[in-house]
Amino acid sequence: MKVRFDNSYLALPERFYSRVSPEPVASPEVVRVNTSLAEQLGFDPDWLDSPEGAEFAVGNRVLDGSEPIATVYGGHQFGNWAGRLGDGRALLLGEVIDRDGQRFDVQLKGSGRTPYSRRGDGRAPLGPVLREYLVSEAMAALGIPTTRSLVAATTGESVRRETILPGGVLVRVAKSHIRIGTFEWFASRGDTDAVELLAEHVVARHYPKLEGGSVVDLLRAVAERQARLVAQWMLVGFIHGVMNTDNMLLSGETIDYGPCAFMNAYDPSTVFSSIDRHGRYAYGNQPKIAQWNLSRLAQALLASTERDEAIVSQAQDVVDAFPQMFQDAWAAGMAQKLGLSEVREEDWALFTDLLELMYVDESDYTLTFVRLTELVEPRFDSELSALPDAFGPWVERWQARRDDDAATLPEQAELMVRANPVFIPRNHLVEEALDAAVGEGDFSRFHQLVEVLADPYAYDASHSEFALPPGPDEQVHVTFCGT
Repeated sequence: MKVRFDNSYLALPERFYSRVSPEPVASPEVVRVNTSLAEQLGFDPDWLDSPEGAEFAVGNRVLDGSEPIATVYGGHQFGNWAGRLGDGRALLLGEVIDRDGQRFDVQLKGSGRTPYSRRGDGRAPLGPVLREYLVSEAMAALGIPTTRSLVAATTGESVRRETILPGGVLVRVAKSHIRIGTFEWFASRGDTDAVELLAEHVVARHYPKLEGGSVVDLLRAVAERQARLVAQWMLVGFIHGVMNTDNMLLSGETIDYGPCAFMNAYDPSTVFSSIDRHGRYAYGNQPKIAQWNLSRLAQALLASTERDEAIVSQAQDVVDAFPQMFQDAWAAGMAQKLGLSEVREEDWALFTDLLELMYVDESDYTLTFVRLTELVEPRFDSELSALPDAFGPWVERWQARRDDDAATLPEQAELMVRANPVFIPRNHLVEEALDAAVGEGDFSRFHQLVEVLADPYAYDASHSEFALPPGPDEQVHVTFCGT
């Protein structure tokens, strides 16, 4: 199997990473191969699904051109500086150039100890591996920038957590794994040369139009991507769950699907993560946490410059502008969810009144927008269609606003169908699939859920069970990080 590796991160000094070999496992088996992603990256899907592919997926076999490394970074976790972190259970196999000329990291997650494992075993339980595969690919299908999952595999070995669990490895793909925490680590050590080198690398890799610009230009570009990303999360009811600075990528992709969840009944204070005991990363807090993280990036970037008050002021202006960046992105998305071709000042009341109505009525976030879409573009006759009576007066206001919009009725319907998913990875469905896979060795539900979530906007009556919120006895109230 030949893949086109081109490992640009290795051009950085060796203090950015450690060369590490994956630790072999006993008897790996492939659970699932992402065929379309494999073809995009130049991998043969049939080979990946073979015994040789399984050996690659867990790190038993290193391909020609691959140069495995574990990268170092730091980070603020729940607002507190955690010092050195790094890839404690992951290895960057290298970078590949896809069929469109784009560069992607290929990483193993769960491949054994590294210098950054901090007394951990460097392994991953199978459940979190399958969870990340499910949710990251669902996010990709929703059109949200995200790391991707190329292969999920079992190791044939067990890992010890609270109990003994089957082990797994995920082959993860990202535009890069460079984090806010990567900059923070070098800035914390006073290594201004490293901060400058890393900034140049990020610009060349992710923001080439900024070459020759200042660190403030980079900060602004990252802010704009983060604002759009968090707005996209919020528009589909996604709660990241652990927005530490080591989990925020400079590429603007979503990473780390441990304690994440999708909201059912609308409530901005919703928290699922077992480790978020004070609601720091609640659904409604995500924009201000993203701004806080951006301020940490600003501090790190400024470490590479002479103490220039003008540059400090410009960086502060970028951080201060973040809430407006987010609001603009969120409002544009909300307008599309309601079939509107533009955002007017008076639309804010329409948006916020809808959310307040959903909160008071304890309405399911996703289904509310599905039902509103049904009023414009009827697609099915089922329990998915019934909008509560309490929404009547608001619907009349919305109808009047749509009548005054430049978009035609078919155009409004198209906007709404494309912006309002019917299928999301609801917690109870994910847990049901993982319980069957991990507890019984039955992967059929996992595969079915992956396939349904691959087309989230297209309703199929045979899949209606996947569109419904959990019943009283199906509620999942807590999610776990999986480490």
